[in-house]
Amino acid sequence: MAKATAEAKPKQKKAQPKKPAEQKKKDMVFTTGKRKTAVARARLKPGKGTVKVNSVPLELVQPEMVRLRIQEPLLLAGDFWKGFDIKVIVKGGGVISQAEAARQAIAKGLSEFQPELRQKYLQYDRNLLVYDPRRAEQHKPPHSSWGARRYKQRSKR
Repeated sequence: MAKATAEAKPKQKKAQPKKPAEQKKKDMVFTTGKRKTAVARARLKPGKGTVKVNSVPLELVQPEMVRLRIQEPLLLAGDFWKGFDIKVIVKGGGVISQAEAARQAIAKGLSEFQPELRQKYLQYDRNLLVYDPRRAEQHKPPHSSWGARRYKQRSKR
């Protein structure tokens, strides 16, 4: 009986040494970009150079000003980004905030694949890589429709 249990016991595999982080080749990168209440999540993976924002190709994004804003990190990277498929999903905020969040997510992802881009992005616009914590001030009760700091006007005389 003792032999049967010893043979049925599976052999343990020897622990393989882990590779250092520098030697691992990055297959896919997920990044996040934020601006006000807009949040963009980007997925970059090696591919043919397609860029989609909320399942819409970048060339079809309207208005043009928003498209140009999202393209900034791609233009600064040169032809390097054409080796990647970029998919961005943006939620919350307004149109411009969504564009800012998307460009931040794209820039962070590209700089992970090519660290030299980080310095270029920081020189051009720090918000390409760094989160902006500023928020609009909340309106104060009981006159919240008036605005954040407006009070009733008083006469001096």
